[in-house]
Amino acid sequence: MDRGPDSDAQRWVLGWRRLVLDAGLLVYPLIVLAQTAGQPVAVVVLLAFCACYIGAAVAAYAFRSRLFWILTGVLTALFAVVLPIARANAFYLLAVVVSLAVPRLPRWGVVLVPIAAAATVVVPWAVWHTDPGWAQAAALVFTVLVVVAFAEALRANRALVQARAEVQRLAADAERSRISRDLHDLLGHSLTAITVKSNLARRLAAKGDGRAVEEIGEVEQLSRQALADVRAAVSGYREVTLAGELARGRELLRAAGISAELPTAADGPHQELFGWVVREGLTNVVRHSRATSCAVIVSGDSVEIRDDGVGSASDPGNGLSGLRDRVAAAGGRMDAGPMRPRGWRLRVTVGEA
Repeated sequence: MDRGPDSDAQRWVLGWRRLVLDAGLLVYPLIVLAQTAGQPVAVVVLLAFCACYIGAAVAAYAFRSRLFWILTGVLTALFAVVLPIARANAFYLLAVVVSLAVPRLPRWGVVLVPIAAAATVVVPWAVWHTDPGWAQAAALVFTVLVVVAFAEALRANRALVQARAEVQRLAADAERSRISRDLHDLLGHSLTAITVKSNLARRLAAKGDGRAVEEIGEVEQLSRQALADVRAAVSGYREVTLAGELARGRELLRAAGISAELPTAADGPHQELFGWVVREGLTNVVRHSRATSCAVIVSGDSVEIRDDGVGSASDPGNGLSGLRDRVAAAGGRMDAGPMRPRGWRLRVTVGEA
């Protein structure tokens, strides 16, 4: 069972603790009951009042609005019945009724509370010519204020618990998206390289060329590296660098028979982001472009990949979409599209106006 901070907060919103706190209002009918103990009608009415109050509290707890208002109406009628018997003290019951109603009728609270307090003061003086019910009025006002404050605290608590749950859900969704994007980028590149090198090894083997064994060995290394990359991506400790991707890309283009113009040095503040750009861009060149040459141009705030292939008029796939998300998260801009008269260009810029 979850015993984290959310469950500690939630137990005061839902559960038996809330009913214990609600039961505090039973002190008012018990006060009236003690003062009218010798009158059987009042005793029966007050016991019925206590039972209906408990039922209304449970109905509110179960979000059964219709039953709650029916029982609140019964409580009002019972207050009216006991009023001629208990007189001023009966207004303690009115404090209970108003405390139930006001938190669920917030717009009417500014009207109901002053009217109920005025009636508590005026009715005993005007009807029975006794002292005004100042004590009962004060009890009514302060009880309603406490109950409203408690109800607002419950609403805020519930909203906080819901907000925490939403944050956790969004974090889980973001982590799933990250893993999905990373796996696509990692496996797309690695499997493309493995496919290209396997085809090259097959052609070399068919010619009896001894380099086929060397290519197969590199396929094995690529497979091992792909497995390590997948494990790193899932665990969240992946390391992608521009220098490493340029080295891998140079070998990938060579195996695919594409002339490569890649920089030998790779300095700058955006090593990881540009590494992902080179990885995805060169993977797409090998898989889709049917190019004969490819160039990578790197500066401090940009990286550009060009090829002389046929390009693609289709919608961007998951790889470019994921890459666009990475670039946007880093505050950069990505442009991808065909060049004239032929070819394709992928350019990512970070920190430029």
